[in-house]
Amino acid sequence: MTPEPILVTLRITQTLESLNIPYLIGGSFASTAYGRIRTTQDVDIVTDLTAEQVPPFLTAVQQDFYADEQMMLSAIERRSHFNLIHLETMFKVDIFVPKKRPFDQEQLARRVKRPLDKEGANTAYFASAEDTILAKFEWYRLGGEQSERQWLDILSILTLQKTNLDHAYLQKWAEALQVEDLLNRALAALS
Repeated sequence: MTPEPILVTLRITQTLESLNIPYLIGGSFASTAYGRIRTTQDVDIVTDLTAEQVPPFLTAVQQDFYADEQMMLSAIERRSHFNLIHLETMFKVDIFVPKKRPFDQEQLARRVKRPLDKEGANTAYFASAEDTILAKFEWYRLGGEQSERQWLDILSILTLQKTNLDHAYLQKWAEALQVEDLLNRALAALS
C-alpha cells in the first residue's frame, strides 16, 4: 500500500500535470530520493503557477485540500509560497513560486522524472540532485547554518550520488548563489 504522503503528493503533481503547470518536488522528498531516507511532515513543490492558473487549480484541489485563493495570488505576486492542507490526513503541501533568478529558472528546466514510490508505478518531476544540494545550501544559510538535518541531507546526497553529480554545475551555481564556502566545507568533510 502506498503511504499517505506519497498519495497526497501524487494528487497535487497529477493535478499540476493535467493543467500543464511546470513543477518540481524539492526539499526533503528530493533529498530522500537522492540520499538518506528520512521522515517529513510536508512536501515542498516548486511551481511557476500564474494568477490565471489559480482558478482551475483551486477547482481541482478544493474538495480534498484546504486552499486559500488570496494566499495563492499573494504568493504569486510576491514570488513566495503558500500552503495546501490535505483535509483527510492534515499532510501539508508547501507550494513555492520561484523568484525570477536564473537559478530558479534553471532548476525548473533541469527537473527529472523519477519514481515517487518504491514500486516505481507512480512518477513525478523532482529537482535534480545538484539543484537539491544547492537549494539545501541556501536554506541552511538562511537558517543561520544551524540545521543539522539540512547539513546531513547535503552530505548524504554528496556521498550517495558522488559519481553521478555534475561537479562543474555545482561549482558554478554555488559561486553564483554565494554558497561556495558551504560546498567546499561539505566536500572537505567527505574527503
